Amino acid sequence: MDPQPTAEAETDEPLARPGESARTDAPRPLAPPDAPGLLAPPDAPRPVAPPDAPRPVAPPDAPRPLARRLLAPVATLAGVAAAFAYVGAVDPNEPGHYPVCPMLRFAGVFCPGCGGLRSAHAFVHGDLPAALGANALAVVGYGVFAAVMALWLVRVIRGVPMRLTVSPVWWWGIGAVLALFTLVRNLPFGSALAP
Repeated sequence: MDPQPTAEAETDEPLARPGESARTDAPRPLAPPDAPGLLAPPDAPRPVAPPDAPRPVAPPDAPRPLARRLLAPVATLAGVAAAFAYVGAVDPNEPGHYPVCPMLRFAGVFCPGCGGLRSAHAFVHGDLPAALGANALAVVGYGVFAAVMALWLVRVIRGVPMRLTVSPVWWWGIGAVLALFTLVRNLPFGSALAP
């Protein structure tokens, strides 16, 4: 007669000693590589979706409340309005209120921003010819800023995200305009553009 198998022979686990529980951290067999949520061996081939299979689309985020969406553009407008109010109240034509442009002080050359504070002061007081005379490029910048802010506010109210991307061609163009403006306002024939 053959001997009966013991519990140890059936389970490959040692029996628990008195006062200990049976061991439960024995290694488990690996699942097939296509079983969802289970680990596969590292050298197992991974399933590949066919190229024409539709990709899962994330559900759209819930729209934020209008007051929260308006926070960024309104804060930007408030900061710019505060800066213009300060420049409008403290006259840059009187010496001692603002620092001197380092490029003008040390090189004697008008930079593209020279006269910008005087331009903003005249603009706040409604004197457009004086604003253009101090820094015409700054006045153009005020118009561009106003257009971008209007676009931003309209898009925020409609719930459309504002993504303003400027291509490198535009950045090079802006740099060229600034360089040309600086060059012309420092030459004798461009003295009308000097502050």
